[in-house]
Parts: sequence; C-alpha cells; structure tokens
Amino acid sequence: MDGELGAFLRSRREAVQPAQVGLATGARRRTPGLRRAELATLAQVSIEYLTRLEQGRDTRPSPEILAALADALLLDDADREHLRQLAAANHSRSLCPGERPAVSRTVRPTVRAVLDALRDSPAYVLNRLGDVLAWNDPFDRLARPLGLFDGHRPNLVWFVLSDERARDHFPDWAQLADHQVAELHRLRQGDRATDDFAERLARTVGAPFTQRWQRRPVTAPVTGVRGLRHPEVGLLRLTYETLEFADSDHQRLVVHLPADAATAAGLDRLQGRLPGHLRSVAG
Repeated sequence: MDGELGAFLRSRREAVQPAQVGLATGARRRTPGLRRAELATLAQVSIEYLTRLEQGRDTRPSPEILAALADALLLDDADREHLRQLAAANHSRSLCPGERPAVSRTVRPTVRAVLDALRDSPAYVLNRLGDVLAWNDPFDRLARPLGLFDGHRPNLVWFVLSDERARDHFPDWAQLADHQVAELHRLRQGDRATDDFAERLARTVGAPFTQRWQRRPVTAPVTGVRGLRHPEVGLLRLTYETLEFADSDHQRLVVHLPADAATAAGLDRLQGRLPGHLRSVAG
C-alpha cells in the first residue's frame, strides 16, 4: 500500500473539473482537474502538507483533514470509505504489521450446495481476483460457448479485458470492463497477489487496463442489467445480483436472472426447457 493514499488523492484531484467547485477554467490550464494549490485552498490545508500527502511522505492525516479533503474533492460515499480505509491501513500497519491471507481458491461445501440449489438461474462464485471458483450447470451452459472456460483457471476479469471475443459478446463492454477493474481495485486492500495480477494484466492488455487501473476506481454496482450477445440464442438482457460472503475473504456469489420475456425464453432454450419455465424480473 506504499504511496496508495497519495496516489488515490491525486487521482481524485485530477478528476475534478474546476467548474464543479466554482472555479474558472482558463485556456492556459495544463494540468487535468484541480491544481494542487486550488485543492489546498478548498480544503484549508497548506500546499506543502498536501504535497507531502500526495508524495507519500505523510500517510496518517487526521480525520478532520480527511473529511475536508473528501468534501473539497466531492467524493461519493464509496470513495470516502476507501479513503478512510487507506488512512486506517497505514495507521494499523505501523501498529500491527502483517501479511494478508492468501487468495482463496476453494469454496465451502455449503456454498456449492447453494449453487446446486439454484437450478434455474445461472450463478457462480468469484474470489477477490475474479477467479471463477465454482458455478452451476445453467451458468456452464451460458458461459462455456462464450469461451470463458477455455483456460485451466477461468478468470472473469482476465477474460473481459484480454479476450477479443468479450468485446463481441458484451454490447456494453466498456462499462463491464470498468466494473471488473473497480471490483479488483476495491478488494485490493494492500494485497500483493492483486498487484501481481494487475501487473500481468498491464503487460498483456496495455492501455485498456492501465488507464482504468490508474483512475483507482472503487465503485462497482452490486446489481444491474447487462446485455449479452450469445452465439446460440442471440441477444440476452440479464439482471445480476451480487452477494458477498462475510467470512470467506471477499468471495461473492453472482446470480443472473432474465430481465425480459425474450431473455427468459432464450435461457429456457439453453437449458433444454419448455418455453415459459423462467419468468423475467422487473427492471
């Protein structure tokens, strides 16, 4: 996490447009977003102190300064929480240094039983790196024709960012890529394995990943509707719901439901069921 607090503050400073905080936008402005001096004025801190924070030479700001910076940067709830966690991590590391547990690669038998119980809805379990650890038969029938399971260790983040087929399968590929990178960054929390994974993605994918990673996103919706061009049944609109297990190192269950009648019929065909077996959800 060395330097992460300062890098996060800098990324958010560069994302705020002067007009958003009532400042004039000059033609000679060369830096993206706010200047350091402008943020210092808005947050009522010295430029020297803000410089030390952004350069990682001061990593333990007071709660009052964090709140002032968050207000000045117009941070949403997710960014405020992430900023607080970064400051707390720096403080606790000096009091109780230690390594984060290894990335989980297995799921509990009861979690597998839950997957099996979801007989009609595609569902799968991810770890904090986006590895697909377990899935049910409906998801296998949905995802295998896409190419997700071609490798020996399926990973949703890697597939979306590095496999060219993903751009064809997902009409909203850019938003899906944003989502996957945000989830990866949100769950990072100083994990060396996540940083190593991000470095491999950067070498393999390049700008489509690095530009998203450098923005340090942390907001990823846990529910929504996603389009999918399926090679066997055509365009589907799938509602997804994400449930995180409290005691399993950020493992999370993702369940897909049909968002309209046409998608319900398409999923029925994939599963070899008679039409009308699934009902679409509102939204």
